[in-house]
Amino acid sequence: QVQLVESGGGLVQAGGSLTLSCVASGNIFILNAMAWYRQTAGKQRELVALITTNSGGTKYSDSVKGRFTISRDNAKNIVTLQMTSLKPEDTGVYYCNADSLDRDLRRSDSWGQGTQVTVSS
Repeated sequence: QVQLVESGGGLVQAGGSLTLSCVASGNIFILNAMAWYRQTAGKQRELVALITTNSGGTKYSDSVKGRFTISRDNAKNIVTLQMTSLKPEDTGVYYCNADSLDRDLRRSDSWGQGTQVTVSS
């Protein structure tokens, strides 16, 4: 079982910045990728940013490109999302996601409990 613990959400004014962090622990042999998703009212959960732990390749949603930066610390199984120039439409619950393998090479797709980000106008 893999546990993901998120931190760093909160309330910020439009134009401000926040940094989210997520620590992965548990039955992890290989951590393939980590990502941040968000869910806003009335919408499906959407991918915000993803990073592969091997190559460090990244992917961003069009709505956050140039404003958000995802990074990782492979030694500590931590992924961080730096969010700048925040907009009210960035408001939502942000979820950490991890794609991992255990020592038996069984794949897990794990989720954190979510952290609220609220951007006031």
